[in-house]
Amino acid sequence: MITSPTSKRVKTSPPLIGTHNGHFHADEALAVYLLRLLPAYSPSTLLRTRDPALLSTCHTVVDVGGEYDSAQNRYDHHQRTFNTTFLGRHTKLSSAGLVYLHFGKAIIAQRTGLSPDHADTDILWRKLYDEFIEAIDANDNGIPVYPPNDTATLTKRFNDAGITLSSLVSDLNNDFSISAPPTDALETATTNGTAPSRRPQDEEDARFLAASDLMGTSFLRKLHGYHTAWLPARATVLAAYESRSEVEPRGRILLFREPTPWKDHLYTFESSTSSSSSGGGKAEAPQVLYVLYPESADAGAKWRIQAVPKGKDSFESRKALPEAWRGLRDEELSAKAGVEGCVFVHASGFIGGNASEKGVREMARMAVEM
Repeated sequence: MITSPTSKRVKTSPPLIGTHNGHFHADEALAVYLLRLLPAYSPSTLLRTRDPALLSTCHTVVDVGGEYDSAQNRYDHHQRTFNTTFLGRHTKLSSAGLVYLHFGKAIIAQRTGLSPDHADTDILWRKLYDEFIEAIDANDNGIPVYPPNDTATLTKRFNDAGITLSSLVSDLNNDFSISAPPTDALETATTNGTAPSRRPQDEEDARFLAASDLMGTSFLRKLHGYHTAWLPARATVLAAYESRSEVEPRGRILLFREPTPWKDHLYTFESSTSSSSSGGGKAEAPQVLYVLYPESADAGAKWRIQAVPKGKDSFESRKALPEAWRGLRDEELSAKAGVEGCVFVHASGFIGGNASEKGVREMARMAVEM
């Protein structure tokens, strides 16, 4: 049985959390951390075992036991009959997804100060599942990112499997720097009255806690970013999107007065506009091609022009900056473009810069027509 380093003893017995011992994965590591974010579970001890008799003594069990019953605080997903998914998604949940499904809004409310039934809590709850939890669910359930038929003829240019969180958790199962003493050595140490070395299970439990911290702190960083930057930007992007025709008559240029995380929101608003247009028989509005914004909130900051990618995870632009500008800088670029104050255009054409708002607007006005 193991406890978090920050756990405190309380007079009433805290709820005992159970999960399996042996090889651990990202999903139960995160599930345990998520539970401990809640006040009721923060002082909880953790029991890692596959013994049904011992698991039956636990208040809450995740990723083991062959049972999903939220009323009994049982959150396993390995049984053949299990097919639970998150709202509006198709990926079967893992233990992390199950805990998040039931406790996610309470956790978000606890960390942000929002009420559990606030509209923003729901937005963050869904966003964190889409962008973080679902991939953990899919990985643990062996669900590929792409349908196998779509990738049958594709070959990776390089191996990126080693940089995922699931891979880093897996690495913690193989800490070869730890050499567990044989059982007779432990018995001898106890008989002689000396402090015995830690048991192999203790070492494994310590590595599990490291994995749990890795997953949990990653989750909290995501939550913090979405709450403090992404969510407030939603209103800013919507205002810019609705007024885009004031920047360029056909609405192909978006302008911000300060640096803003715009990509996710832009695709959402465009999709919504496209759906409403097709339903009402209206002509579909042109896509936004370029986004303009200052490099910082400081007065006199230089400005950027960024080409909108074809998709959120794409490196290909809808319309890259003109080929004749690419790779040029300063006076040479200004002379080529016929625009004063040019600073640079990236060799791939996905981004460029100008010393002023007026200059970057002129670059965008020319680029949409070239």
